[in-house]
Amino acid sequence: MKQTLVRANRMLKLFGFFKVPLIWYCRPKILVLDDEQVQVRIPLKRKTKNHLNSMYFGTLAIGADVAGGFMAMSKAEARGRKISLAFKAVKGDFLKRPEADVLFTCTDGKLIDEMLDKTLATGERVNQAVRITATCPAINHDEPMAVFDLTLSVKVVS
Repeated sequence: MKQTLVRANRMLKLFGFFKVPLIWYCRPKILVLDDEQVQVRIPLKRKTKNHLNSMYFGTLAIGADVAGGFMAMSKAEARGRKISLAFKAVKGDFLKRPEADVLFTCTDGKLIDEMLDKTLATGERVNQAVRITATCPAINHDEPMAVFDLTLSVKVVS
């Protein structure tokens, strides 16, 4: 498992550096990656906070993007298939000010498996909302700071 996380974090850093520099700039780290869930931490630093000394909402959106998207990418890679992945819609509820490192958790692994099964079977694009919960374990344990519903769109690449 540790080797899987090391590889996943290396891939995330390379993807961020070469493809989406804002991801790289925020320095996310994958803490958990299994069939059911992914957990990504983004540190609260000068680069990621706002004028209120809490995490900037753009950084929160990046964390939600990484948590939802990385799970889909890793599951497709494990199947040996390439997919086109995008987010078509986002709904975010900002509940409290995250004034510490933020943990982004997506537990929709089964839903993403179903989406991948469907696009592999039909070749069609599949859209489904996935939920990402942002927490600050250092100050509020498991109490949500923000909740995101991102419409994930996947299609197998021929």
